[in-house]
Amino acid sequence: MRDPTADALCESYLEGVTAHMRGILDSTRPAMEAAATRIADHIAADRLLHVFGPGGHSNLATQEIFFRAGGLMHISAILDEGTLLSNGALRSMAIERTPGYGRVVIADRGLGEGDLLLLVNAYGINAALIDAAVEARARGVGLIGVSSRIHAENTAPDHPARHPTRANLHDLVDIHIDTAVPIGDAIVRVPGMSERIAAVSTFANAFALNTLVIRVVKNLVESGIKPPVWRSGNAPGGDEANARFIDGFRGRVRAL
Repeated sequence: MRDPTADALCESYLEGVTAHMRGILDSTRPAMEAAATRIADHIAADRLLHVFGPGGHSNLATQEIFFRAGGLMHISAILDEGTLLSNGALRSMAIERTPGYGRVVIADRGLGEGDLLLLVNAYGINAALIDAAVEARARGVGLIGVSSRIHAENTAPDHPARHPTRANLHDLVDIHIDTAVPIGDAIVRVPGMSERIAAVSTFANAFALNTLVIRVVKNLVESGIKPPVWRSGNAPGGDEANARFIDGFRGRVRAL
C-alpha cells in the first residue's frame, strides 16, 4: 500500500479535529449547561467573568473569547505576561511550572468572594494553573475549569510540569468541562515519523469556550436579557456599536 499523500493526511486531520469537537459537544452537555447557567446569572447581575489560561498555548484560549467579535463584553481576560509565548517559549514553560506563581497572579487581580473565574488549560496539571485554582478557592471565588481529564489522569505524578501537590484542575473546580485532549496533543501520523504531528488542543479549547458562550447568551435572551456583545471593529458600524457599551467596562476590565 502506498503512503498517504499530504492531502490525505490533511483530510485525516480535518476528520480528527471535527470528530473531537463533536465529542466535546456530545459529552459535555450537563457541565456546559451548569456552567452557562452560573455565568448567565453572573452577567445578569452585571458582573464580570474572569478568564485565565496559564500556559503557552492555553493563553490563546483566554484571548479567544476576550474582546472578540461576537463575544461577550463581560469577559475580563487575565493576560499575565509571565506565561505568554511572546516573552520567550522556554521562559513561558519555566514560569508555568513555578510553584506559587499562580497565587501571585490571582492575588494581583484582587479576586474575592462572589467573583467567578474560568480556568483553561489543555492538560490541567501545571503548577501555575493549580496554584491559581487553590488561591481562588481560598478567596471564595467560584471556579469553572476547562481541561482534559484523560491527559491529567494519565500524566505521571512526578512529571516536572505538575504542582507539588500533584493535583488536577478537574478535582479543584466547581464545574469542569472536559476537552478530552489526548496524551501528547498531536493526532496525525506521517509514515516514516515516530512522532505524531498537528495538535488538537487549541481547536478543543476554542470550540468548548465558544459553545459555552452560545449557551450563556441563549440563557440570557430567554430570561429577557440581551447582553452586550462585541461587534467587529472592521465591520460597518462596528466602532459605533461597541462605543455604546465601552464606558460601562472601561476601568472594570483591566485589559481593555
